[in-house]
Amino acid sequence: MIYKKQPGVPKFECTEYSEKAKDYVVLIPIINEGDRIIKELKRAYKYHVSEYADIVICDGGSNDGCTEESALRKLQVNTLLVKQDTGKQGAQLRMGIWWALERGYKGIITIDGNNKDSIEDVPHFIEKLKEGYDLVQGSRFVKGGKAINTPFIRSASVKLIHAPVISLTAHQRFTDTTNAYRAYSARYLRDERVQPLRDIFMTYELLAYLSVRATQIGYRACEIPVTRAYPKTGKTPTKISFFKGNSELMKILFKNLFGAYKPR
Repeated sequence: MIYKKQPGVPKFECTEYSEKAKDYVVLIPIINEGDRIIKELKRAYKYHVSEYADIVICDGGSNDGCTEESALRKLQVNTLLVKQDTGKQGAQLRMGIWWALERGYKGIITIDGNNKDSIEDVPHFIEKLKEGYDLVQGSRFVKGGKAINTPFIRSASVKLIHAPVISLTAHQRFTDTTNAYRAYSARYLRDERVQPLRDIFMTYELLAYLSVRATQIGYRACEIPVTRAYPKTGKTPTKISFFKGNSELMKILFKNLFGAYKPR
């Protein structure tokens, strides 16, 4: 099924392999992740993640075969959403969030599709949502979390720059603020003071904004331990280029600090 572009939501194609089965959904934004997403889905299958939440792929237009239908079905993916519009991760997440809210999920978990994160921890995010938290941030830097082979520059930039600025903006301390492995309650995302479905969120703006808006308006937020593991050798799996990508992240970080993304 094709969903036409609407304000705040890109045009996208939806292929449902199964009907809604759970109260919670895992959204996995990807583009050309190759065998990394397959390995991640195999981990989800091994740890029975689909018994806790529906698994949905939010594809940015992959052409490397990583979204082949038979493989996704076999690995218990519930639905494939394919963006057919402009924008990067932010647009993919807006597509997924709109669709998930329309489908009636109580909460949304997001996780990167490059097999760096412990997808087996999804049930712990759901536990916190059920306890009444509206933003649950995964962190490799809290007690019980594991940071494996994290490049020094990434660890330093998160601990010394990104996390302090996000914490200042949110009025609550967070430790792993570039980590997209987190959960949101539907009530938080539906709040008129939040409005995540806006076209200003094209790249990484939405992650930064949703990290701080919850506590700014009185919702409960917490961190839980997760594992983020980088490969020992070879290219670091990331879509953020060292110079241009990181400079854009810094611009977003400080625009967020000064309220650029708040609804007008």
